[in-house]
Amino acid sequence: MLPKTGKKLHSAEEWRFGGDLRGKFDMYLSDKRTTTFRKMNNSRKISIITSLLIAVVVMRTFGQDKGTAVQQVVVSVPEVALMDLESATGTTVAFSPEGPQEAGQAIDFSNQVNSSIWINYSSIVSSRTEPGRNITAQITSGTLPQGVVLSVVASQDAGLGDGTMGKATTAVNLTDQAQDIIRGVGSAYTGNGVSKGHQLTYALSLSEATGSYASLDFNESGTVSITYTMTDQ
Repeated sequence: MLPKTGKKLHSAEEWRFGGDLRGKFDMYLSDKRTTTFRKMNNSRKISIITSLLIAVVVMRTFGQDKGTAVQQVVVSVPEVALMDLESATGTTVAFSPEGPQEAGQAIDFSNQVNSSIWINYSSIVSSRTEPGRNITAQITSGTLPQGVVLSVVASQDAGLGDGTMGKATTAVNLTDQAQDIIRGVGSAYTGNGVSKGHQLTYALSLSEATGSYASLDFNESGTVSITYTMTDQ
């Protein structure tokens, strides 16, 4: 007879049943771990494949760009034709021949010269339609006293600008008809101000025409306006 211990004893059948349950439970846990591991592996595989697909797509997207880019830039060159007169003392010029000091002498025109005016210009021309420009001078208002001649001549450019500078002509006697004093101005600029561009020299003299001295009249003193114009050739 077995001693009583207060604990319930299990029969062999119960122990076998219990062992079977534990075995099945262990198999269940084993299967569960295997399934989870497989899912994890499958998840990793899916993640790796997805990463590879993304990498391929990105690489192909970059592969569509080229190593060069094209941009259009519009450049326009303006037409320019500007000219003015510069002087340190103003652009009004006055002449007054000296009267004789002794009886029997003529009035003296020899020192009636003025070189205080400078022509400045800026020019951009077209080689096809306007290859060059000239500068003309003419009397546009007023009348010179009878018996005298007013002439003007331009110097060559002072060399303080750049471009194709115009070439000065010989001196011209000013009339109401436009006459060239500078020819062949191209794309150029003279610089701005006194001592830049072309210096103008005016001279008042007695006309060489017969009877000029006899036609002098002190009541004919007056003012004339001289206009300079830049024209296309």
